[in-house]
Amino acid sequence: MSILSVKNVNQYYGGSHILRDVSLDAQLGKVTVLLGRNGVGKTTLLKSLMGLVPIKTGSIAFDGKPIERTTPYERARAGIGFVPQGREIFARLTVEENLRMGLAYKSGSTPIPAELFELLPVLKQMLHRRGGDLSGGQQQQLAIARALAPRPKLLILDEPTEGIQPSIIKDIGRVIRMLADRGDMAILLVEQYYDFAEELADEYLVMERGVFIARGPGSEMQEKGIRQLVAI
Repeated sequence: MSILSVKNVNQYYGGSHILRDVSLDAQLGKVTVLLGRNGVGKTTLLKSLMGLVPIKTGSIAFDGKPIERTTPYERARAGIGFVPQGREIFARLTVEENLRMGLAYKSGSTPIPAELFELLPVLKQMLHRRGGDLSGGQQQQLAIARALAPRPKLLILDEPTEGIQPSIIKDIGRVIRMLADRGDMAILLVEQYYDFAEELADEYLVMERGVFIARGPGSEMQEKGIRQLVAI
């Protein structure tokens, strides 16, 4: 089942046509990986999906309802979790406070889901440490946990391996796979690290100059030469 359906989206920055009739679907229980070189429009697409920039034309439906005119807050409340590039945690807040920010639209008595500490156990040991005192990899795990706190139906991740040590990349990959395999969440992953993307992809999309130039099942990425297509 497609929880996210994007049809013929166009986006401009000034006179530059950034996204050109972009269409995609994200299905529950699957990891959809979006690949492409720097500057091709991947992050702009994610910002458009979250409502951080308005689309010029096209449609975005989430869970069967149009959302292209809704606010980022409303999209989050509908069940979309977003982990932005660069993590953007609150450095002066503790790990616990950061996680509670992910529950901001819930009742004040809503507990932090215990599942987060099962998925990312390092966070339980650091609940009272400030976010800015964590390593880059720990901050990335915190950003993912914050997005997961309200139990979204769609998790969007923008380059989660950027600047992260290999051991934590493996942990993040394990968490993404576990979340998808539960079957009640769709995952849209933008990634530059090809091996990580190929390992996780149920479906792949390759973007170049604001259009998708290749797409298909993740199992076909090797035979289709996708690594060469996105090589810098």
